[in-house]
Amino acid sequence: MSKVGIIDVGGGLRDIFGTGVFDYLIKNDIFIDYIIGISAGSGNATTYMSKQFGRNYKSYMEFSKKKEYMSFKNYIKDRNYVGLNYIYNVLSKDDGELPFDYDTFKKSKTELVIIATNAETGKPVYFTKKDIKKNDYSVCAASSNLPVLNKPYEIDGKLYFDGSISDPIPIEKCFSAGCKKVIVILTRPINYRKNDGNRKLLYKNIKKNYKQFYDVLINRCDIYNKKLDDIIKKYKDDKKVLIISPEETKGLKTLTKDYKKLEELYKDGYKKGKIVEDFIKSK
Repeated sequence: MSKVGIIDVGGGLRDIFGTGVFDYLIKNDIFIDYIIGISAGSGNATTYMSKQFGRNYKSYMEFSKKKEYMSFKNYIKDRNYVGLNYIYNVLSKDDGELPFDYDTFKKSKTELVIIATNAETGKPVYFTKKDIKKNDYSVCAASSNLPVLNKPYEIDGKLYFDGSISDPIPIEKCFSAGCKKVIVILTRPINYRKNDGNRKLLYKNIKKNYKQFYDVLINRCDIYNKKLDDIIKKYKDDKKVLIISPEETKGLKTLTKDYKKLEELYKDGYKKGKIVEDFIKSK
């Protein structure tokens, strides 16, 4: 079988769609060679490698209801609306309520890349499996760290924001790693294109403190849209790339807590897992 890569682009709670895809693969004992997780996709990628069917579904559908997970109370307390330390370094510990199976993860033969954005330079940073330590999943938190809603996430003295801002769909990285087939998991319909609107006022403090990152941030929609358009144009008749996306998101935004719609999105992803399986096994 050819070397296969998967990119999960993230999308906050909408990435329960990606959770559905990965749960299908886990359930059917299908484990690929190379995976890139970005933002919420980093959590999906690592849980896929730990073979914990249903773990992230529980995170989205149950634990996201807790104030510690996301709330204005969190923001007032320490300027972090999304409690990334709670998600990745409290819930996920061995003695947490949603423990991560680090030992199985460590044994996985799948190569892993997790992307974050350096808050000082605006450049993507590529973490690997070796950067993840037992009971410390900070690289996933850094990759998922939303600007404005959260302050920069610190690891070893360096500050990070969400990886999707600087490198949203790194398909070339998969091919340069030797992948012959690549699956891209989107969390919006394939014909959706981002529009940031006029958010410059929201980014005022970021512009003041992180000028180079700000320059990337205000262009993030154009970066994503162009990249997706380029991929579709280049690979539309090519059997090397499969793009999986929801049929619709029914108004779900990055942090929308509509559990009926999230359930539907999960089921859509799980159903599309069969398409991924067929693509992986095709000649």
